Amino acid sequence: MVFEMPYQPLPIDQSDLRYIHGPDSAVQPGVPAGETVAFDWNDSAIYPGTSRKFWVHVPALYDATEPASLMVFQDGWWYLDPEGQVRGATVLDNLIHHGDIPVTISVFVDPGIFPNAENPKNRNNEYDAFDGRYATFLLSEIIPQVTERYAIAQAPERWGICGGSSGGNCAFTTAWLRPDKFRRVIGYLSSFAQMPDGNPYPALISRVPRQPLRIFMQAGHRDLHWNEPRRNWLAENLRVAIRSDRPSLGACSGGD
Repeated sequence: MVFEMPYQPLPIDQSDLRYIHGPDSAVQPGVPAGETVAFDWNDSAIYPGTSRKFWVHVPALYDATEPASLMVFQDGWWYLDPEGQVRGATVLDNLIHHGDIPVTISVFVDPGIFPNAENPKNRNNEYDAFDGRYATFLLSEIIPQVTERYAIAQAPERWGICGGSSGGNCAFTTAWLRPDKFRRVIGYLSSFAQMPDGNPYPALISRVPRQPLRIFMQAGHRDLHWNEPRRNWLAENLRVAIRSDRPSLGACSGGD
């Protein structure tokens, strides 16, 4: 199916622009709201000394006798905030109610902070690293708190992970290193360009055995750093997507 869209020139000044929310981003009549439960996590062995919040959203159609799919979001509150740009719980409630996606329990995980530290944020340390710490953190510390309360399907095809910017390459790395657990990846404007030792994926993907991953990548022209070659988000997303255009990965890149 082909959709035709009229040409519309972009304004020169885009500082006050934002994307229009679609209908799934609004509370819809007849769609029951799920329940969102908040948690604190202050006892990390993977990232000692950090503190964070995470939220678990359970859709109204969840039935404990039918294991649900699982979706994990980085930068949790940014995706969950009902007045924010994504409004994740509302979108999920609508999609699940209309049968567009299976019943899915979603986990929105904030990056860790060091309370009372001069530089409290641990986000880039967690999200930009090319190692297995974050995957281990999710699988050994966060997700067990979900699976002990709710019935979650164990098939990796029913586990997904999502993030934007550094959270996007975090999502990719988590699935890349643990495809036995995560098989679905969404990356928005993933910042592969700022990984500490450089982006390993264009070279890596072309020389390793195929991975059973399905990946959606989005890269937009409004998130460019053309004067900083190592920080060109769009170019790095396209490099990964092009190198990933093989049977092992369903990666794609989109624009705005």
